[in-house]
Amino acid sequence: QVQLVESGGGLVQAGGSLRLSCAVSGLSISTLTVAWFRQAPGKDREIVAAISRTGGTTYYPDSVKGRFTISRDYTKNTVYLQMNSLKPEDTAVYYCATTYTANLYHTPREQNEYDYWGQGTQVTVSS
Repeated sequence: QVQLVESGGGLVQAGGSLRLSCAVSGLSISTLTVAWFRQAPGKDREIVAAISRTGGTTYYPDSVKGRFTISRDYTKNTVYLQMNSLKPEDTAVYYCATTYTANLYHTPREQNEYDYWGQGTQVTVSS
């Protein structure tokens, strides 16, 4: 059973930074592709970052490119999302998600491609 636990959310002023953590148990992250999604009130859940099994491939939508960085620590079996230059429109519940992929470099981008989800952590950016 794969379990994901997010942490690191909170309240920050616009222009500030936060680092989210996703601790994975049940499987080594070397076998998993991991992504971060977010959902703001009244909006659909959207992907904000994904990282392949090897870490060699990452994906970011234009809305966060250059501001967010996803990384993984194999020794801690944890994936991080560093968020810089935060904007009020980044306010949302952030979810970690993962799935097993045979492809070492694949970064799925759709919610239904991920099998396991964390409980979410709230990020609020004040103006």
